[in-house]
Amino acid sequence: MKKKSFFVQYPVFTIFAVLALMIILAAVFAPVICGDRDPLKGSLADSIQPPSREHIFGTDKMGRDIFTRVMYGARISLSATFILVGIVFVTGTVIGIISGYFGGIVDAVMMRTADMMMSFPGLVLAIAVAGILGASIPNAIIAISVVTWPKYARLARSLVLKIRHADFVEAAIVTGSKTPYILLRYMLPNVVPTAAITAATDIGGMMMELAALSFLGFGAVPPAPEWGHMLNEGRNFMQSAPWLMIFPGLAIFVTVVVFNMLGDSLRDILDPKEKAR
Repeated sequence: MKKKSFFVQYPVFTIFAVLALMIILAAVFAPVICGDRDPLKGSLADSIQPPSREHIFGTDKMGRDIFTRVMYGARISLSATFILVGIVFVTGTVIGIISGYFGGIVDAVMMRTADMMMSFPGLVLAIAVAGILGASIPNAIIAISVVTWPKYARLARSLVLKIRHADFVEAAIVTGSKTPYILLRYMLPNVVPTAAITAATDIGGMMMELAALSFLGFGAVPPAPEWGHMLNEGRNFMQSAPWLMIFPGLAIFVTVVVFNMLGDSLRDILDPKEKAR
């Protein structure tokens, strides 16, 4: 019997992987899709125009084309989210591995720091950090990273503790293997798959947090075409020009749902319990 291909065997993952790829390609080729339209320039004569053949998503208060700003906004939102996920993944994983392997005072200091960070509501602490650093996308990334890394550190630590005293690790120590070799050869491969699945499922949530900071004025600054900032600009025209919020909101909604479903389907594929079932 012919074995089914991976994509046929996992249709849900395939569907959302294709959708995620389409969103990424739309962001990459935004200049091609939008032509010569500039997301930062507009005409006051065309301000607050409803959706039409010329402006399919309408225009904002500065006469800028909403469709163009949404397409270019995908570049900012996606790139910022992927950078944020990468920073949190690497930082949390490294700290968790070191904490779990060495234990003692190193573990106590790192985990108590993580407990302190997790004792505050995440978004509230991120707003406080972003307020201190100032409004910008890089500062928003730093602010969310500060409050998110403990989750990955605790996950990595728990995985390391499961094999810290395993026979093969003890044998490596007895035979004179250096600590960096043990960490890279045994600890890291045990942690990365689970941490990577967690990072994949967190993409949508972190995108929402970045958009929330921009909406509150702690992220992107004018005239950047960032989705959260566009929602903030359109809230004053919610009744008179609802398209200013509808289309950026739909962009956030669709992107978050696609990446959340992609992460969930990836977890189902790589989860040993799901495989056994």
